[in-house]
Amino acid sequence: MKKQKFEKLEILPAYRQVADAIEQQIMEGLIKPEEPIGTEADLVEQFGVNRSTVREGIRLLEQSGMLRRGEKRRLYVSLPGYDKLATRISRSLVLHKVTFRELVESLEILEPKTIELAAKNITDDQLDRLERNVRETEEKLDDKNELARLDTEFHSILAEAAQNRVFILAREPSGLLIYPATQYIFETVPEAPSRLLEAHKVMLNALRERDVAEAKSWMHKHVRDFVKGLIRTGVDLDGPIAKPHLEHLFSLDTYL
Repeated sequence: MKKQKFEKLEILPAYRQVADAIEQQIMEGLIKPEEPIGTEADLVEQFGVNRSTVREGIRLLEQSGMLRRGEKRRLYVSLPGYDKLATRISRSLVLHKVTFRELVESLEILEPKTIELAAKNITDDQLDRLERNVRETEEKLDDKNELARLDTEFHSILAEAAQNRVFILAREPSGLLIYPATQYIFETVPEAPSRLLEAHKVMLNALRERDVAEAKSWMHKHVRDFVKGLIRTGVDLDGPIAKPHLEHLFSLDTYL
């Protein structure tokens, strides 16, 4: 008779069980955002464990953005911010050694669809913010670091204007990895800043006119320009994303 093989049972540490129990109630909607769950002392009594166990479980939930501390050390349920989630996902992508080709392939899908939705749903306030961004970009063409930041901001506003939260979360991790790559391009390719500005101006005008076809067409061109710029910096598209990208993630205030 063939002997059946079983995997070893995983016995979770007590602090993980505390975190999982709280998270389950949050995910099931039994505790809603901004509702209090008490203090550490309250949780110690409810779970019947020591304070260090509760504190470690809470730390995990605070890191994920699901809990925050309020007045008198009370703990409240919170919604994880897109920036916190995106930073952790971006870090994971780098650690898994994703390639620039994989990053570009995701951009070729996400960015045109994002601007298509933005052309249909953008608000006057978001158009105003894009206009300010483009004006500031024109003023900062010689400041490579600031230019990379403004490029990231432009695309973040587009994602917001798409009014699809799944798209925001899907593209944010890639956006964090693109930031240092665009800095390399601006430093290496002399015409890159002016081409960026031209693309942003045309896309902004298409958004004003609600011209979906024009907006998507220029976004495709914009992504192709990004790829050409990467190649001119000497990047191996099939090689893993470089170490500076991970260093950039660690430098973010939102990193936990």
